Amino acid sequence: MILVDAAGVSMSRPGRPLFTDLSVTVSTVDRIAIVGLNGTGKSTLLNVLTGRVEPESGSVRRGRDVRIGYLDQRPHLPPGTVRDAVGDNWEAASVLDKLGMTPLLDAPVDRLSGGQAKRTALARLLVTESDLLVLDEPTNHLDVGAIAWLEERLAKHRGGLLLVTHDRHVLDRVTTRILELDRGRGYLHEGGYAGYLEGQAMRAEHAASAESTRRNLARTELAWLRRGAPARTRKPKARIEAATKIVEGRAQAAARTDGLNLHMGTPRLGDKVVELEGVGHAYGDGPLLFSDLDLLLDRRDRIGIVGPNGTGKSTLLDIIGGRRAPSAGTVEVGPTVRLGYYDQVGAALDPSQRVREAVSGSREPDWTDGALLERFWFDKDAQWAEIGTLSGGERRRLQLLLVLAQKPNVLLLDEPTNDLDLDTLRVLEDFLEDWPGALVVVSHDRAFMERTIEDALVLDGRGTIGRLPGGYAEWEKTWRQTTGTAPSRQSSGDTRAAKPAAKRSPSTLHRLMREAEKAIAAAERTRTKLVADLETAGSDHEALRRIGLELADTEKAIAAREEEWLALAAEAENN
Repeated sequence: MILVDAAGVSMSRPGRPLFTDLSVTVSTVDRIAIVGLNGTGKSTLLNVLTGRVEPESGSVRRGRDVRIGYLDQRPHLPPGTVRDAVGDNWEAASVLDKLGMTPLLDAPVDRLSGGQAKRTALARLLVTESDLLVLDEPTNHLDVGAIAWLEERLAKHRGGLLLVTHDRHVLDRVTTRILELDRGRGYLHEGGYAGYLEGQAMRAEHAASAESTRRNLARTELAWLRRGAPARTRKPKARIEAATKIVEGRAQAAARTDGLNLHMGTPRLGDKVVELEGVGHAYGDGPLLFSDLDLLLDRRDRIGIVGPNGTGKSTLLDIIGGRRAPSAGTVEVGPTVRLGYYDQVGAALDPSQRVREAVSGSREPDWTDGALLERFWFDKDAQWAEIGTLSGGERRRLQLLLVLAQKPNVLLLDEPTNDLDLDTLRVLEDFLEDWPGALVVVSHDRAFMERTIEDALVLDGRGTIGRLPGGYAEWEKTWRQTTGTAPSRQSSGDTRAAKPAAKRSPSTLHRLMREAEKAIAAAERTRTKLVADLETAGSDHEALRRIGLELADTEKAIAAREEEWLALAAEAENN
């Protein structure tokens, strides 16, 4: 059943188009994610598809009596308490508990923080029957347990799903197709996050090949024209000029022309960075969030603060950053420390101020401001745009730039992935991997934590805090064993402990590895054929859906076989 069908829709914002002539169909079986750089119009497209905004051109048809549930980035709740907004029944209580809102059941909604309001709106949406769920950044402000539960809930939803998210685990485990917005056009990729990356790479290869062909054709025509008689008419002159322009011209500019080159002369740290001794904190007469914390932050530490919502993660980050005095204990900061703090709110930005003016501040702008902005993919037009015209993600990217422009050598990040696009996250991760400073981060983004932290400070919600070596993966393993939650890469199936396998001979292992290699090669050939079938399917939605499902199954089969091969290789090495 088709739920929403958009044909040739276009939208723009002051100064530039967002997307043009975009068509997409959402049916009952679809699980579609919308991704793209900040400012490409992802939230705008959701508003168009749900009927909140009329497209500037094109048409949107919705199925008769289709019930659409929509979660906005900044939702509005009806007056009353959390219980009033979501419902006073067992299902509402259960969903609110999974989202960590049970202590606030009777709190007035107008006194909730932004994250609490988002969780309340999500609960309200999930307990309401809908044919199409439309979610804009649903994992923002959720802890790891709530995200894992939400993945399971969305997987069981009997209807269409359309979401904007930067969570790469959600993309891989929930969605079957990804719609990428790139410079005004839409590209549909089958499969999860891996399929999206593969589609991007294929498109880049095709663009490079097409550009090479275009230049070769232009050179051939230019040589032919120049070999002929001297041009006597305007027509051959025009053709020569056109061919010369193609040969000397450039291909379409990449969406982002350069990576985040953020190593901007970071000052060297001394031996003493930040030292916490016997630190604890409580709000007023309330219970201790944590106590007796001793921490010596080293110049190259990569620490993640983890734990359920409400256990004091941001509070601890504020204490480390000197924004809040602890209830007990002492905090000492070394003399060479230059602190950069990127919090959930970010620096206050004047919407009428231009982007470049925000970077230069009170001093006169110079060429270095433009160079810095270009490293953050603010092109020349965007540099002189008013901040009020930027998308939420672009404003967050600007706030990140303002923090890093201070050249800190100790960086505190509180939920840095919220509202940033996938490309910014990947490059930020690359930067942090080689950054010559200390890092302390609070984040619910599992992929980001997996890549950036080496040790975890674990808050259990009962006043206990401890340091766990091994980074996010070790903490997640420990946390899941404690809570009894299934492993994060296993959404269903038997989670009982398996019996130890009998030891296999080297010849058996090598035979099994060869069989796995053959199976992988066969599945990859199937994937190549399915990708080719997608390109020839045109606008046949039924064929696209069928091929997409086959492609998703093939991707899963390849991943499973690769995991099998790795396990066999490890077993063979240990024999």
